[in-house]
Amino acid sequence: MADPVAVAALALEALLGWPSRLHALTGHPVGFFAKVIGACERVLNRAAWPAFLRRIAGLGAMLALIGGVVGAALLAEFAVRAVAGNFAWIALALLAWPALAARSLDDHVRPVLAALEAGDLSAARRAVGMIVGRETAQLDEAGVVRAAIESLAESFCDGVAAPLFWLLVGGLPGVWAYKAINTADSLIGHPEEPLRAYGWAAARIDDLANLIPARLAGVLLCLAGAGGWRVLARDHGRHASPNAGWPEAAMAGALGVRLAGPVTYDGVLAAKPWIGEEGAEAQAADLRRALAIYRRACGLLGLIALGVAWLA
Repeated sequence: MADPVAVAALALEALLGWPSRLHALTGHPVGFFAKVIGACERVLNRAAWPAFLRRIAGLGAMLALIGGVVGAALLAEFAVRAVAGNFAWIALALLAWPALAARSLDDHVRPVLAALEAGDLSAARRAVGMIVGRETAQLDEAGVVRAAIESLAESFCDGVAAPLFWLLVGGLPGVWAYKAINTADSLIGHPEEPLRAYGWAAARIDDLANLIPARLAGVLLCLAGAGGWRVLARDHGRHASPNAGWPEAAMAGALGVRLAGPVTYDGVLAAKPWIGEEGAEAQAADLRRALAIYRRACGLLGLIALGVAWLA
């Protein structure tokens, strides 16, 4: 049996999340990535440069970021194994723990559900506004539920399935390289100016990094929800992202509701196509069901990690 680093890291995060006291004391590694990415963008994304030069600058910044993270993680893993010997897996699990977000995501979605079940739509709008980028002030109950379910499904890939996949494939360097890539995509991988050219590399590298995990996430959500395969096959391509449509379509199909559709960002209506069953509006009870499916899917990931550790 191989070192159960991934199993232990997933168990730690499921048990503790990322405690607020620890966050107040140390911050989160993703916050450090965000500072580095922001500093590079301010220096390298120059409006006076033509688009192709800004693309090259963005690619160079991404390669430097990934190389730096991989190098630092390799040194950390080598040092831990040299010092801790047979017990190195414990320290490595502690170092990988912050890269996973199964409990943290659950902690952010539950307040939305609690507010909806209490009949407090205003509180539900504020709570879902903490986890989505769209405007939430005018959302009705169905809109709030859709936003929460979509975030839960997509983040199951970005925050749980993909980090665990890269931890299993590449160890500490793999999981932290993924987190750096995903953070860069969220900050600069936008199709709008002034980031369209500079963030192109971040968006494409993130697409590549999520290629397998997104499809794995879709399959696991259908398994956990005991259905949804038809909608997954039919609707995964309706999302603007080549990857996010997989978990969202799987969740929509498993729940028998429709997700996505027209949403507003910064006062501009984005006419997104619907994913899922036409006319089947999501309700608060569907968000509770979505959380149950999400938790079962996380459990399936844990079994996969345990199986890999046992067979390796």
